[in-house]
Amino acid sequence: MWSPVALAVREDGEAISMQIRAAYPTVEHERAAQAIVDFFAARAETEAIILMGSCARGKAVRDSCLDMLILLRPEVFSQRKNALAQQWETFYSTTEMFRVLRQVGKYSHVDLDFIDGRFVPGPRDWTSGPDEFELEIGNALVYAVPLWQRSDYLDELKARWLPYYDEALRQERLAMVRRYCTNNLDHIPLYVERGLYFQAFHRLYDAFREFLQALFISHHIYPLDYNKWIREQVEEILGMPDLYQKLPGILEITHFESREIAQKAENLGALLKEYASG
Repeated sequence: MWSPVALAVREDGEAISMQIRAAYPTVEHERAAQAIVDFFAARAETEAIILMGSCARGKAVRDSCLDMLILLRPEVFSQRKNALAQQWETFYSTTEMFRVLRQVGKYSHVDLDFIDGRFVPGPRDWTSGPDEFELEIGNALVYAVPLWQRSDYLDELKARWLPYYDEALRQERLAMVRRYCTNNLDHIPLYVERGLYFQAFHRLYDAFREFLQALFISHHIYPLDYNKWIREQVEEILGMPDLYQKLPGILEITHFESREIAQKAENLGALLKEYASG
């Protein structure tokens, strides 16, 4: 099953598209996915059943979990989500097919969640790292494969959020993320001077993830994750292999208890200005 999805809009206004292909690593993963479709399609509350994660992108292995989203309308979500979740847990814990799936690999379980299609930026503070607003949209609507739909609700969400959210919100989000990233970077030399090297590195890693968030926002493209699939995202999705070559070195520290972490912060700050300012 192929699902072409617009990912971004270039400066000339042309949509950039890529194709997402569902590919299960084992027959047990595929059978489990079909059982989930059968279970939720039989319930009137379900609007769509969405495969996401590695299986949706053809990247899964035997140890991969089966990531699924169940789309409900907002009013149904508030009234029926808990009951549906309880029904699902009973079905999952008592069905032999899922027990067999769990034996296939170390982490080959089902990771299933419910969403209502309301994507809203969550709260964050100066030390929380990036929020999940763009991640939630990307993983539900872009890097995912609908396995079943009852209505046009999922299509309505795609029309609302793809290829990207509106420019006013984008500029607001970009400025906010750059502010949080810069705040982390500015704290690093102060912690290094006090000998608080682990805290300095923690701030560096948060700033690194915030840099990735700003990078994607500046290029009108939804991300997959800020902790994994970094090479795939930067080289293949963003099309920036030269930038990727600079990223691993940001987190490579030879002498931990030194000014090296502060120097890495300066290097990351330079990348923020060069690649994530627009």
